[in-house]
Amino acid sequence: MSGNNLRQAALVGVVWSAIENWGSQVISFLVFFILARLLDPQAFGLVALSSVFFAFLELFLNQGFANALIQKKHVDPEHLDTAFWINFSIALLLTLLGVFAAESVALWFEEPKLAPIIQWMSLSFLISAFSGVQQALFRRNLAFKALSARTLLATFVGGLVGIVMASTGFGVWSLVGQRLSNGVAGVLVLWWASDWRPGLKFSISHAKELFSFGVNIMGSQILTFFILRADDFLIGKFLGSEALGYYTIAYRVLLMITQLLYSTTNQVVLPAFSKLQEEPERLRKALYSSTQLSSLISLPLSVGIAVLAPELVVFLFGDKWMPSVPAMQILAFIGPLQLSQGISTTLLTAMGKPSWSLAINFINSITHVIGFLIAVQWGFIAVAAARVTCGYLVAPIRMLMVRKLLNIKLITYANQFTVALTASLAMGMAMYGIQYFLGSLLNSFSILLLSSAIALMIYPLVIWLMAPELLKQVLEMANSIISRKRANKKSG
Repeated sequence: MSGNNLRQAALVGVVWSAIENWGSQVISFLVFFILARLLDPQAFGLVALSSVFFAFLELFLNQGFANALIQKKHVDPEHLDTAFWINFSIALLLTLLGVFAAESVALWFEEPKLAPIIQWMSLSFLISAFSGVQQALFRRNLAFKALSARTLLATFVGGLVGIVMASTGFGVWSLVGQRLSNGVAGVLVLWWASDWRPGLKFSISHAKELFSFGVNIMGSQILTFFILRADDFLIGKFLGSEALGYYTIAYRVLLMITQLLYSTTNQVVLPAFSKLQEEPERLRKALYSSTQLSSLISLPLSVGIAVLAPELVVFLFGDKWMPSVPAMQILAFIGPLQLSQGISTTLLTAMGKPSWSLAINFINSITHVIGFLIAVQWGFIAVAAARVTCGYLVAPIRMLMVRKLLNIKLITYANQFTVALTASLAMGMAMYGIQYFLGSLLNSFSILLLSSAIALMIYPLVIWLMAPELLKQVLEMANSIISRKRANKKSG
C-alpha cells in the first residue's frame, strides 16, 4: 500500500474507530449514569470483584492471537481456523472452570452473593470466542465500519437490558444482564457483517506459529492485568465491596478517557505501524504525529476532570457518590500516560518486539502491586495515588526501549506534549477560577456549563497562539477525511 493510500485508509479508520469508541462510550456512560442512580455502591462492587476474576481468565482465551493475525504479512485460511478452534476450546474450559470455582472465589472474598454472579457471567467466555477472529480480520484490513456498527448496537442493547432490569428491581443482576446481552448482540452483528466462517482445518504448525508471537503478548497482557486489576482485587479483599463501588465510579472516568483515546488510536495505529515496520523514518514521524495528536485530547480531558470532579459527581451520580471525588481527581492524570504508553507499546508490537513489552510490563506490574499493597491500608484514595505514582515512575524505561529500537530523540518526543500541556493548564486555571469565585453562587450544572464554554474558547486559542501550523494540520486532516467520505459516496 502506497504512503498516501495508507494515510487515507488510516484517517478513515480513525474516523470509524472514533465513532465506535466515542459513540459506545457516550451510550455506555449514559447507561452507567442511570444505573448509578438506580443501584447502590455494593452492586457495583460485587460486579467489579467478579470482573477481576473474568478479566484474568479472558487473557488465556485470546492468547495474543488477534494481534498475531494483524501483524503477520501473510495469513492463510488455516491460520484463521486454527485460531478460532483453539479459542473455542479454551472458552469452553474457562466456562466450566467459572461455574465450578464460583463458590470458592466467593468464599475467599467473603461475599456469598458473588458465587451466582460468577456462574452466570462465565457464559461470556463462550460468547467472546465467537468474535475474536472476525474482529482481527476487520482490524487487519482497516475496515472499522462494521466494528463500529457492532459496538454501537451491542452497547445500546446491553444498556437497554441493564436499565430495564434495574428499574424493575433486579439489582446487581441488571449489571450481569447488561454484560451478557451486550456480548450476544455484538457476536450476531459481527457474523452478519463478516464473510468468513470457521472451517474444520486445524494445523499444529500454524498454531505454533501464532503462539510463538502471541505468547509474548499474552504474557504482557497477564502482567498488564496485575497493573490494571490488582487495585480492585486488594480493595475488594481488604476494604469491602462498598469501598470498591466508590473506587469503581472514580475509576470509570479513567477508563472512559483511555477507552475513548487509546482504543481509537490503537485499533488504527497497530495495522498502520505494522505496514511501516521496514521504513524507520516514516514510522518515526508516525510515532511523533500520533503522540502529538492524541495529547491534544487526552491532556485537556484530564485537567478538566480533575478540576470539575466535585460538580461532575454530584450532577451525574448524586450526592451519595461524593466519597469518589478525591480518587477521581487523582486518577484523571493517569489517562495521558496510559495513552502515550499504549502507543509506544503498539510500536514495539508492530516492530515484532512483543518480548520487549513483556519485559517492561513485568517491571510495571511488580511496581504497581507493591505500591497497591502498601497503599491499601490507608484506603482506596491512597490506592489511586499509588497507581498514578507508579505509572510515572516506570514510564521512562519504556521510552528508552523505543529510543533504542527506533532511534528517536527524547527531546523531540517530549516536545509533542508541550502545546497541549500549556493550553490545558491555561484552560484549567480559568475553570478553577470560575469554580472558586462562583461555586457558592451557582449549582453544579451551571458551573459545568460555564466552565466548559470557557474551556472551548481558551484551549484552541492558546494552541493557535503557540502553534498555528498544528491547528492548520488538524483542520487539513479533518478536511481530507470529509473529502474522502464525499468521494466514496459519489462513487457508491
